[in-house]
Amino acid sequence: MDAWVVWLIVAGGLLVGEMLTAGFILGPLALAALLPAVVAAAGAGLVWQLVAVVLGAIASLLLVRPIARRHLRTPLLQRTGTAALIGEAAVVVERVDFDGGRVKLAGEIWSARSLGEDDVYEPGDRVTVVEIAGALARVSA
Repeated sequence: MDAWVVWLIVAGGLLVGEMLTAGFILGPLALAALLPAVVAAAGAGLVWQLVAVVLGAIASLLLVRPIARRHLRTPLLQRTGTAALIGEAAVVVERVDFDGGRVKLAGEIWSARSLGEDDVYEPGDRVTVVEIAGALARVSA
């Protein structure tokens, strides 16, 4: 078996180990194992392959691992899309009641309905978005 194939198998094994442990150690080492595969495919000897894997491991651990750990610390539930609009203020541009109306929300005009059956908001009133259902904003004072 060619040496470059062995290095690819090693890299694959390390990737599987990273997926099972998520310790952010084996992934960078798997990346480092690709470098000696290239060196071996170019015809270099075992010494150069070992030098390549050591240098690749040091470089990938110093560069990739801090980035991966930083991403691990980001909040899991960051609100995006329409979920980020809930709780935002909107300005009524067309009378809003339980049957319909329009508000300006995040720089765009949205169809809106009041949350309560008896709630009515006139143009210029400020309201709060309580719920987004498709392209409809449910609003309350």
